[in-house]
Amino acid sequence: MSLQAGGPKAEAAFREASLACLDGLFGFAMVLAREPAAAEDLVQETYLRALSARHKADLSENLRGWLFTILHNVWRNEVRRPRLERLDEADVSRGPRSVVWLVSPGGPHEELERVRLRETLRQAVDELPSRLREVVILRGFEGFSYQEIASILGCPTGTVMSRLARGRALIRRRLADHPSRASCEAGR
Repeated sequence: MSLQAGGPKAEAAFREASLACLDGLFGFAMVLAREPAAAEDLVQETYLRALSARHKADLSENLRGWLFTILHNVWRNEVRRPRLERLDEADVSRGPRSVVWLVSPGGPHEELERVRLRETLRQAVDELPSRLREVVILRGFEGFSYQEIASILGCPTGTVMSRLARGRALIRRRLADHPSRASCEAGR
């Protein structure tokens, strides 16, 4: 359904389809910005830009990919913009924040091991360079294809594949040293 024809039905369909992407957009914004308030600002700016350009959207195409591309471009523009405010000690001491991880059921010992492994995984993803972290999150958590990620990030598909391989290798190395990894794999 194209929005170029306009009308209240098309407008409502666009709003509904774009709001269905909200959780994924916020998760990706958290990975990029690492601050809940900044992530909310990124998502809000993404929706403002998407609403102003909704006549360009086609609901039969990849609306989700289009929204993620807008979000990534907004973030890139923010990173490029020179910072006028000075970082104080409080900003530096807070440290990075990341995506909230889901807890799976199990016994207390298994749950403790999973929590430890999840924390190690979260730290490993957080410690990746941003270019690798973006690709790992878009592929592993958001489920985008290589081509969709390339479109979102504005780079060749081969670059996406290379960054994903390097990111996964770094995560694998980090997890190989984790003591609970062996006990989790033994339980499979």
